[in-house]
Formats: sequence, C-alpha cells, structure tokens
Amino acid sequence: MTSHHARLRLLIVEDQVDLAENLFEFLGEDRYVLDFAADGLTALHLLATQSYDVIVLDLMLPGVNGYEICRRIREDLQCQTPVILMTALGALNDKEKGFECGADDYLVKPFELRELQLRIDALNRRYSPQRSVLMAGDIRFDPGTLEVELNGIKVTLSGTPARIFELLMRAYPNFSSHEALSEAVWGSHQKEVEANSLRTHIYTLRKALQAGLGHGLVKTIHGRGYCLSSPLLGVTDTP
Repeated sequence: MTSHHARLRLLIVEDQVDLAENLFEFLGEDRYVLDFAADGLTALHLLATQSYDVIVLDLMLPGVNGYEICRRIREDLQCQTPVILMTALGALNDKEKGFECGADDYLVKPFELRELQLRIDALNRRYSPQRSVLMAGDIRFDPGTLEVELNGIKVTLSGTPARIFELLMRAYPNFSSHEALSEAVWGSHQKEVEANSLRTHIYTLRKALQAGLGHGLVKTIHGRGYCLSSPLLGVTDTP
C-alpha cells in the first residue's frame, strides 16, 4: 500500500513571506505538498477548489483576520479540514476565541518549526481515518478529495452539496431525514437557514452528479428525507 507514504497536502496561510519560506524549506516536498496564501480571501478560494489534509492559518492577516477566515472555513465552506492557528497572541481569551471559531490547535509565536511539524502530523493522524473512502453499493466517495466514482467515472463535488453527499453515504443503506441533514450541515444555525435551502442544495448535488456521472444518485423519500440510489441496484423512486 502506498497510502502510508502519501504526501500530506498543506495550505499555509501567512502574510509574512519570510516565515512562509522558512516553513516551506523546513517541511520540504518529500512528505508534504505545500500551497501558500498571503491573505484569507486567497485561502478561501483555494479551499473552495482544492482539498487539503491540514490548514496552517496565521491570525494577523491583512484584510480579513484569521478568526473570521476560520469561521468561514467551517460555516460557509462546510470544510472540516483540521486547522492550526499560529499567532503572537498567546492570552487564554485569544486561544478561546480561536477554538470557538473552529480551530483544532493553536501555536503561539515564536515556535520551533519542528513543533509545528509534529502538530501537523498529529492532527492528520487524528482526522485521516475519518477520510477513508466510503462505499455505498457501487458508489465510492473520498471525503478527503470530495471525489465520487461510479463505474470508473469520477466527479468532484464541493461546498455544502459535498457535505450532504458524505452524510448520505454514511447513512446508506438507510435514509437521512430532512431534520438530520439540516442539523448536521447547519448545526445551531439551522433555524436561521431558509426552509428550502436543503432542497436547493440537493438539487445542485443531483445536477452535478447527473452531469458528471450520468445519474443523480440521490432519491427523495417523500415527506421523510433522502437516500442514495445506485443505478445498478434497480431502485425506483417511491411513488
């Protein structure tokens, strides 16, 4: 198996170019695939289009600060990739704010680069089992790359539709109710979300699957919720 030696994909979000260069030089390219963003909006764009194993996020960024970027990673992108915050702000309330925004770890500057590396590897070990490939009949889904495969054809999902698809994969062969999906996707904010938002995201998800795989895969169970339907299982929609 080569997965044990697979390189970790890291996103470094840091406006101090010299520190970013030091990180790149220390971590190297033997074990890591490194991407760099000098500001939060660039980071959000990369996270919306790419898949990473760990995000290293500086707090004091130009424009939108790291706290807000971390919150948007979790809430807007629905991205669960582990985040390490790094900052000169070492007070307990700063750390508390970071964790409340969705961070998984917090490293105060100055720090040894080896310590950052140890924390990156530890976070990846902790979260990577959750990203093992999911199977539902002949459907394969990789939560790490957001790639769906059916009969050798692949399509990559993104955003909330990808999160919904993962939930349906984990529930298979059972269905997921409207309430369970809304709770899992929006959490305590679901009351603020429009009633038809889930239906809209399901429509977007089906459209992407139909375009990429030739099958929408998501079946509506009227009045109850949704489940996955594989074309090879011969499942027909409930009347």
